Amino acid sequence: MTKRGRRGTTLQEIAQEIGVSVATVSRVARGVGQVSEDTRRRVLAAIERYDFRPSRLGRGLAERSHGALGIVFPGLSGPYFSEVIGGFEEEAVRAELAVIILGTHLLRESDELVRDTAARVDGLAVMGGILSDDVVDRLRDRGDPVIMLAGSPRAGIPTIRTENLSAFDRLTRHLLIDHGYDRLVFVGDPESSPDASYRWRGFEQAYRHAEAGPPASPVRVGLTQSDGFIAVDRLLDAGPPPRALVCANDETAIGAVLALLDKGHRVPQDVAVTGFDDIPMAGLPVSGLTTVRQPMRELGMETARLLLREIEGSGPVAVDHVLETQLVIRGSCGCGTA
Repeated sequence: MTKRGRRGTTLQEIAQEIGVSVATVSRVARGVGQVSEDTRRRVLAAIERYDFRPSRLGRGLAERSHGALGIVFPGLSGPYFSEVIGGFEEEAVRAELAVIILGTHLLRESDELVRDTAARVDGLAVMGGILSDDVVDRLRDRGDPVIMLAGSPRAGIPTIRTENLSAFDRLTRHLLIDHGYDRLVFVGDPESSPDASYRWRGFEQAYRHAEAGPPASPVRVGLTQSDGFIAVDRLLDAGPPPRALVCANDETAIGAVLALLDKGHRVPQDVAVTGFDDIPMAGLPVSGLTTVRQPMRELGMETARLLLREIEGSGPVAVDHVLETQLVIRGSCGCGTA
């Protein structure tokens, strides 16, 4: 006897019942992708038991009815976002798809804006730290292809990110061990994003590896050049400068350099400064900014590729994709100076 299910049964509930992924249920429901015949039969039987019907959006995905990909950031200014968006758009154009870009600016109505955007595109890439896990789960459960960009890995949600923790550990140990600096200060807010959190953890890890004791609390600040300038200007007014400022990104680091010079401090002779990203301007301040190069454009391109695979159901998408980063030594840490 067929079991006519509850209204509102989700892909997640069906997947849990028969022991497959949400993506597999979505592919069978939409009639796309490579799924074994046995799995397909079990999924279809569960769909019939629960009288599950894919949403209008879900049916449209099989045909790419919207002809567009979506990407969501907290804001759109700065070289990091422009590089990632540029790579994402390049792959979308190659697939003959448009791109809808949403900058939430962390507005209170962000969740609603993202859900509305998801209804107008074939798949959505969301920057980590913007949405709650509950909102992401609801998007997934209604069958929307979703990729987390620069987020923390979560079961059932494909994620793509760059390697942050080990890279920041190497950078910090370069200052602690190779240069023998003490009194390092982390400039950035670990709670502002998954990337910043990984970098702070790498900073702490370096202190443990160097047996240097616990580090000072971070100077919690945003990720723009003006944020870096204001935070370091106040830090210098409060007392003697640290020996090195280890900044969460290059824009903050450049602001820190400008604040130090404005107060008459030499970089790196008096205070060393490092960043993260290797934006084009990183080669300009003082004798060049020591930083970590992350493949920003490649991150955007690979995000679009993974999202297209998820939309088309062309094979399983691994849960966590990590792109490598590279330590770049220049003069701002003290290397190459007398």
